[in-house]
Amino acid sequence: MNTTLLENNQSNTYLENGILYPSSNVMLDLAHLKKVYPTPKGDYIVLQDLNLKIMKEEFVTIIGHSGCGKTTMLSMIAGLNEISGGTISVLGKHIKDPGPDRGVIFQSPSLMPWMTALENVLLGVNQVFPQATKSQRNDIAKYYLQKVGLEDAFNKKATELSQGMQQRVGIARAFAIKPKVLLLDEPFGMLDSLTRGELQDILIEIWNKEKITAVMITHDVDEAIFLADRVVMMTSGPKAKIGDILNIEFERPRTRKSVLEHDDYYKYRKHLIDFLEH
Repeated sequence: MNTTLLENNQSNTYLENGILYPSSNVMLDLAHLKKVYPTPKGDYIVLQDLNLKIMKEEFVTIIGHSGCGKTTMLSMIAGLNEISGGTISVLGKHIKDPGPDRGVIFQSPSLMPWMTALENVLLGVNQVFPQATKSQRNDIAKYYLQKVGLEDAFNKKATELSQGMQQRVGIARAFAIKPKVLLLDEPFGMLDSLTRGELQDILIEIWNKEKITAVMITHDVDEAIFLADRVVMMTSGPKAKIGDILNIEFERPRTRKSVLEHDDYYKYRKHLIDFLEH
């Protein structure tokens, strides 16, 4: 089940499971990525020689034990954490700083509490689409708020919204700027199981339509399987890297019921749990 992407310098292609893909299909490329934090006792190496290629329109989930550097890696992709070594590229262009080509959904929605749901989504939309009219920008923000089920909450302040509703605003805000890559750092980790399931369904419904390359950190094995095309497993830190990659071959669009009833579901689940318990 382990899949490896290898660069073929002769033809500028990548090999995955015996199939050659053109390099132009690679959306996100992490090459020999390293993260070091200096400490009084010497350098602490969080990530070392981490290599991962993620294709256009792919949904990848990342699992691993706490402290293995998952969030560090995601924050480096977002441009919020300095790269100590190696490179991160989006469509072949090296990145270091934050940019509108990468949207982020955090565990905590981080909304401006004094602003309404609509105003919070417009913050990003106004920056990314300055050439659009005010009416057009409003339409974009309202469209995504409707998609996450908040059509009746446009004018409610963030402080008036439940935690689940705030995270819906966070999802709408991230999709509304039309990023090339969507980064999700355990976005449902603080929610109850019912709300979590609802938001997973909303996320995958919008993603099925938008087909934005997505990278999501999760501690939840079932969530990782339900959402992903591939599940990336990270080794424990320090000096964490990619330990294994599991292809999830359920058809899309998929439902929770169809996933749970699929013959391969428990095989996938056992593979991930065995890795985590190893």
